[in-house]
Formats: sequence, C-alpha cells, structure tokens
Amino acid sequence: MLELPNKKYQIIYADPPWLYEFSSTDSRKIENQYDTMSIDDIKNISIHTDDNCALFLWATSPKLVEALEVMKSWGFKYKTHMIWDKSIIGMGYWFRGQHELLLIGTRGNISPPAESKRISSVFVRRRTKHSRKPDEIRKIIEEWYPNKTKIELFARQRFEGWDAWGNETPNEVQMKLGGKIC
Repeated sequence: MLELPNKKYQIIYADPPWLYEFSSTDSRKIENQYDTMSIDDIKNISIHTDDNCALFLWATSPKLVEALEVMKSWGFKYKTHMIWDKSIIGMGYWFRGQHELLLIGTRGNISPPAESKRISSVFVRRRTKHSRKPDEIRKIIEEWYPNKTKIELFARQRFEGWDAWGNETPNEVQMKLGGKIC
C-alpha cells in the first residue's frame, strides 16, 4: 500500500478491511477476498487531517463497536449514520446481513451538507462485487463538499478529485502503520 500523503485532509472516506475471527469454515473467511487488518492496526493508522474534518466510515453490523473505537481513536466524534440496504441478503450468523452502516464523525467545526442536499438515511442500491461500495456515495460526498481535500482509505481504485490509499490501488508502496491521526 501507499505511504500516507503528507497532506491535510478535510474529508476522509474509509472502508477498513475488518478482521473477522468467527468464520466456521475456511471457505467463508474474508481473507479469501482480501487482506484484513487487526483493530489495533486500523486504529494506529496515521493520517494528517485539517482541524475541521469529516469522516465517513463503513462498518458492518458485527464490527459496529470496533468502528466506533476506530472513529474515537482517530480523533472523531460520532454524529450519525446511514444504512445501505443492499437489496439482497448475504452471510450472517444471527441475521443474514442485507445492510451496512456508513458512520459519520467530525472533528473541529465542519458543517453538515446544505439542507437542500441532504438525502434519506436509508440508501437502497443492490450490492455487486464482494465488499464493493456504491460509487454514488462518493459522488454524494463530492456534491456536499466540492472544495474540500479528500482521501479514500483502503481504496481499490482511484477517482478524480480524491487521493487514494490502499493495497489494491495501482502503483502503491507498503502501508505505513503506527501513530495516530494528527
């Protein structure tokens, strides 16, 4: 993965590669899809942020507590969340998962989107490839904050107007872990 840029960001969009330790069979392990990280490694990622910054953090239901820990560790205060209804059910142990959560946290003084641009807290879009998030979410964030510096953490591809950091993006170097979000 890429060494994190030495640049201050106002918008962070992140889909951490959560480590799941309860798979009953090897065929259901997340690592069959992509490399995962421990909660401590995720919490210790060091990235520069502007004093006023918003974090958009994806979390599955089983990882909600860990996602809130990451948010706090990175210096953000939880504000709200959106639910992505994937329209079809997936795996699950208590319930068959059909949704993911997009948590929003802030640090400093960053305003929510203009009232005229706010969307429903339930976003319905059929899921596609394993773990791929709808591109529309990134576009909504861009519309809300067109002039803010943006980075996508754990990115799988690059998008215009966004810096990307992840081990699946082209031409990356090893990920730098350690420290806290500054």
